[in-house]
Amino acid sequence: MKRLIPAVLLAASALAAPAQAQDTGLTDPAGERVNQIIVYGNDPCPASADGTITVCARKEEEERFRIPKPLRDNPNAPANQAWSEKVRAYETVGASGVNSCSAVGSGGASGCLTRLIDRAYAEKKIAPDVQFGKLIEEERARRLQTIDADAAAEQGRVEQIEKEYEARLKRERDGVEAPAVTPTTSPQP
Repeated sequence: MKRLIPAVLLAASALAAPAQAQDTGLTDPAGERVNQIIVYGNDPCPASADGTITVCARKEEEERFRIPKPLRDNPNAPANQAWSEKVRAYETVGASGVNSCSAVGSGGASGCLTRLIDRAYAEKKIAPDVQFGKLIEEERARRLQTIDADAAAEQGRVEQIEKEYEARLKRERDGVEAPAVTPTTSPQP
């Protein structure tokens, strides 16, 4: 019994170590950090900083202290269910076997998880609540619209600095005393 306790503690610490090293920030598939915030009324949306995309979903001031709209009523109530969904339930009556989501036949329960996942994605797609994925894509598209203009302006600044550097080197090689150079203003984007 005494040998079992240290072994259990060692195993528990080995399992806890990777969890401590994980990043708690939310990242999207492109690898960028995303900050998703819901703001109410006329509250300002915090600015993006340090390469983080900040996306704000704005809701009305009356919604600030209320239970979120999707959680207020029962979506499974018969009054909230479409007739086509009621009819679709009859399509699987008598189904058995693999991927049928029934207790009859071997492998009958294998289709239940697939059906549950498909139903969850369908509900998420038509949910009236905030869709952060769409807001993130819009913010990314807005950022990408200015990337060409920013790159061209930066290239112009770099070329100007290189010309000044080459001119200074040429003057030093020729032994000409450099005149007092006033710093040039770089073009602003």
